[in-house]
Amino acid sequence: MKIYTTKKEIAPIIEGLRKKQLTIGLVPTMGALHQGHISLVKTALEETDQVIASIFVNPTQFNNQDDLDKYPRPFEQDIQMLKRISENIIVYAPTPEDIYDGTVKSENYEFDGLENPMEGKFRKGHFDGVGSIVRRLFETLKPSVAYFGEKDYQQLLVIKKLVEKLRIPVEIKGCPILRESDGLAMSSRNGRLSKIDRDAAPFIFKTLNTAKKMFGIKSATKVMEWVTKQFAAHPLLKLEYFQIADSATLEPINRKSKTKTYRAFIAVYAGDVRLIDNIALN
Repeated sequence: MKIYTTKKEIAPIIEGLRKKQLTIGLVPTMGALHQGHISLVKTALEETDQVIASIFVNPTQFNNQDDLDKYPRPFEQDIQMLKRISENIIVYAPTPEDIYDGTVKSENYEFDGLENPMEGKFRKGHFDGVGSIVRRLFETLKPSVAYFGEKDYQQLLVIKKLVEKLRIPVEIKGCPILRESDGLAMSSRNGRLSKIDRDAAPFIFKTLNTAKKMFGIKSATKVMEWVTKQFAAHPLLKLEYFQIADSATLEPINRKSKTKTYRAFIAVYAGDVRLIDNIALN
């Protein structure tokens, strides 16, 4: 397995792949890999000629320095996980200074409003950081297809908009959320949960499932009020937001329309660990 840490090192490799007209599948990650990431890598292996997995904890998308400092970085463990799937995966693990050309800061982007609600509202500057790193990865690695999990559904739409607005020649493919046996969405942050918070966390998906059932017979306002009450009564989990929105525009629902599809989005604190999830409602 080849591991590259600079743009200069990997540039001739990318050029060689393109000259051979091989398709490149990119799986961008921040490391601390779990089976959700692995499912993206396996899909990329099936669909493209050469898979590149990037491992980079991007400082510009964190609005909380403590969260950045505590983010897990088990690099050797990540490499072993990837090796068990295929020795033919290329790993790109740059330093912040290399990927950002010495100045680690994000550019400002507009994503036609997709960046404003939910994660954008509660994590100021987050999607500027996401846009900045994804654009750099695309420019450096020149993938044919890039794979992202739907757990970060808002991020997925933002990246699709980035590609559209900048006319970057890459296909963006969203892949289903992978869950633990108790329903908790797989996340690199799950490993930071205390035992008591880990035992409590499946309540998030349980509540989303009930909200989905309620959405078929009750108004969105009633569903949102019910979810808020459930978390207000929970002794361990603190609700940051629950929002029902148009799955294409992320605009908050006003009144149900039979011609639109909706998703429910949620962010919850379990101790000091922030967990997000979402579910399609119709």
